[in-house]
Amino acid sequence: MNGRETLESIREINLSYIMLAQRMLREDRAVGMFRLGLSAELADLLAGLTLAQIVKLAASDQLLCFFRFNDHAMLSALTQPARHADIAPTHAAILLAGQPAEQFA
Repeated sequence: MNGRETLESIREINLSYIMLAQRMLREDRAVGMFRLGLSAELADLLAGLTLAQIVKLAASDQLLCFFRFNDHAMLSALTQPARHADIAPTHAAILLAGQPAEQFA
């Protein structure tokens, strides 16, 4: 994959991420904020973006989403075969609930 293809992939991911985030926030704001790891201020900003703003933001050459599982112990725990597969989603939610929501810098 060359640099141009990489940038195009980043832009596609950005557009998909913004559109998914807006849909999640519109369907159930509290759940969307939790799943996206967003503060109320960021959720308001993201939900209120116009189509023109979305396109402009998605065109960035930087990924707008981030990998929330940035703790080795957490990632290891979630990727190991679960003894109780029925509680794995609950376990993930508990681990994520301990992380702070993103705030404006």
